[in-house]
Amino acid sequence: MRVIEANDLTKRFGQLVAVDHVSFSVEESEIFGFLGPNGAGKTTTINMLTTLLNPTEGSAKVGGFDVEKQDGKVREVVGLVPQDITVDDDLTGMENMMLQAKLYHVPTKVARERTMEALSLVALTDAANRRVETYSGGMRKRLELAEGLIHYPKVLFLDEPTLGLDVQTRVVMWDYIKKLRDEHKITMFLTTHYMEEADVLCDRIAIIDQGKIVALDTPENLKDSLGGDIIELEFNNKKDDQTDTLKSLSQVKDVKKIGDTYRIKVSRGEKALPDIIENLLKMDLRIGRVSLIKPTLDQVYLEYTGRSLRETQGETMEVWRRMRTLRRVRE
Repeated sequence: MRVIEANDLTKRFGQLVAVDHVSFSVEESEIFGFLGPNGAGKTTTINMLTTLLNPTEGSAKVGGFDVEKQDGKVREVVGLVPQDITVDDDLTGMENMMLQAKLYHVPTKVARERTMEALSLVALTDAANRRVETYSGGMRKRLELAEGLIHYPKVLFLDEPTLGLDVQTRVVMWDYIKKLRDEHKITMFLTTHYMEEADVLCDRIAIIDQGKIVALDTPENLKDSLGGDIIELEFNNKKDDQTDTLKSLSQVKDVKKIGDTYRIKVSRGEKALPDIIENLLKMDLRIGRVSLIKPTLDQVYLEYTGRSLRETQGETMEVWRRMRTLRRVRE
């Protein structure tokens, strides 16, 4: 059963096309990921699917409801865990949860029961009556996750849920997210620019770049789509293009040149690499650097976009957030 359907979904801000005619569907109880760099259109897509923004073109349904024509119904069936931490530091964890329940019109008695259940799920029961200002960053993120569950959403949207967390805390968050899906059958739409996060969590991944979906499949199929192992190679003499020379070698299936680096696609890289080096040395070609790379999502992204996606983009996001906070203060 399809829980999310998007058809040619598009969002323009003046001349900027933030989301460019994307189409996809998400099945019930699936964890579906949008993988891409900052500014690729991930958050804008979530904002349209959760009715925070109206599409410029195209259409989308969430839980069977049209995001434009039935926005009130959509809000009843979705939960949202945003990028920025929105919990109130001056309130306790319990008070934050009860406030969220009121916003979703959950009756007080029911809200208390659900609050304790959600806090238990994210291991915050012992901290329920502590003010959030005493929480760590990971605890705040877990509280945000619990808040998104207070009204029992059919679909939970997670926008960069582990951004800014250390590796250990990130792994803990992954465990909570998988537990939610497995025990409560919640459909999840997740955005991330962490390769490992997408690989570990998502049943299917859409790679989004410059507002467009360039690939969509399971993590395994995306890696298999590379068609083999990758040998990255650089020559000491970087002026001469050796693409045709490399393509002429029998072990080589394909060659792409990115800057001074040649990305050579082969089968059984461990066997092919020594033969390739031996043949190149016979041609008096001096190799400056060589490495064998097994298929990863990072390689998939590079294959489909021609660029590498690195976790250092988190620093760019942090700078952007600080600038936005500064603008708010000035206003």
